[in-house]
Amino acid sequence: MVQIALDALGGLRLNVERTGNGPPILAIHGFTGSLLTWDFFSKAARGEYSVTCLDLPGHGSSDAPDNPQPYSMKNTVRALSELLDSLNIERVHWLGYSMGGRIALAAACLLRERTLSLILESASPGLANPDERELRRLSDEALATKVETEGIEAFVEHWESLPLWQSQDRLPEKVRQKLRLQRLTNNPVGLNNSLRGIGTGAQPSFQDLLPGLQVPTLFIVGEEDDKFVGIAQEMHSMVIGSQIRIVKESGHTVHLEQPDLFNRIVLEFLKSIKDSSTLEVRIRSQLNQ
Repeated sequence: MVQIALDALGGLRLNVERTGNGPPILAIHGFTGSLLTWDFFSKAARGEYSVTCLDLPGHGSSDAPDNPQPYSMKNTVRALSELLDSLNIERVHWLGYSMGGRIALAAACLLRERTLSLILESASPGLANPDERELRRLSDEALATKVETEGIEAFVEHWESLPLWQSQDRLPEKVRQKLRLQRLTNNPVGLNNSLRGIGTGAQPSFQDLLPGLQVPTLFIVGEEDDKFVGIAQEMHSMVIGSQIRIVKESGHTVHLEQPDLFNRIVLEFLKSIKDSSTLEVRIRSQLNQ
């Protein structure tokens, strides 16, 4: 792991880990997560791909600024572009889960020249309706206040009790304890400012940009995650040529609840892109002969 200072974040540092060799994948975790989110995937992919994972601002071992501005979607996307520069990566396959999926989508829309493909797990494009966005902002503010006033343990207890995570009850006790410990190690200042800076209520909606996405795109969602199944289906209908996989016996965290299947879905998608690109090159070569 290395820590990289970025001008886009005012010199604040992001914790970054790179494994494997090959075409680059940049994997972005969700709220309360860390780069450890991608342990299973990195191990499965590193034989064919270079996987870069990072702790988002306020998460894991990255810096946790004490105001929300560095966490904004605009600054986060700028920081990701700068990070790619520092790692000498020209174009990347974006992989994002939940909040990380919102960020990956924003990056694919705003950094098109740096995008090879987009893979979104349990993600959304943000809220297009201003009234809905304001209600969500107020909800995120209430969560942030809970972190501040009650502390990280009480917040994690509340967070884990939400219906969104009900399907995780089937996970082995060892896996659930590891996930809980990872959540508890986050900086409470980082969590509340993440909610305020890049929560669903704070970020702009990218829904109108979906029809303009012209890169291979895959949506992954758990069958039991009703809300996000609907969101994924709607996004899929708006992105020409995109694919969608609805995974049985899984909720919001497909990568954790069905890790082997998740890895296979992602790697098969990436292989199909590679095979299509190779075929296109061969056809062009034959036409030019």
